[in-house]
Amino acid sequence: MAWNVFNNLNAFGIEVDMITQEEEIIKTRYIDKKSNQQILRVDEEYEVEELKFEKPEDNYDALVISDYNKGFITQEALFEIVYSFQGPVFVDTKKQEIPHGCFTKVNDIEYENLKTPTDNLIITRGGKGAEYQGKLYPAEKVNVFDVAGAGDTFLAALVVGYIQTKSIETAIPYANKAAAIAVSHAGTYVLTKEDINEILC
Repeated sequence: MAWNVFNNLNAFGIEVDMITQEEEIIKTRYIDKKSNQQILRVDEEYEVEELKFEKPEDNYDALVISDYNKGFITQEALFEIVYSFQGPVFVDTKKQEIPHGCFTKVNDIEYENLKTPTDNLIITRGGKGAEYQGKLYPAEKVNVFDVAGAGDTFLAALVVGYIQTKSIETAIPYANKAAAIAVSHAGTYVLTKEDINEILC
């Protein structure tokens, strides 16, 4: 799913370098014929070779870590990567221990499982919106068709909004708009130019 973040960042016109696992994870989605909505996804996974850590270069505007906890990024590597980068770091992880000093996006379930909460948590609350430092940023009201990949689209728009405004409080509404567009479509969705114009207006 890191590729969904990558593709949506590219849709904003952001130049992105990608490091990910070589092993392929096969995802089989079961769709209800009547509603055309996904009801189940089965992942066929193989043992993943872990990332060989190298210090990221400092000539990037931001570092984004999309970690589904499949073994590529170990707990130790997550901390090393975050603490070695001088710019803003955005983390979306299913791990229960997260570094301080980065913006971390979690959903309700991931938030409940956290062992090391920090001040820079962005908690996505589904149809309610996103919460940051005790404030709820309301979601856009749309007809929800499919929530697959919405968190990835949220993350991409959050990063772009922050890079452009240097304000996480301004970036979160951008991310909410992007997620609302994503859930209005079937499957994982890559934003279009028209979508981006709507988000940034």
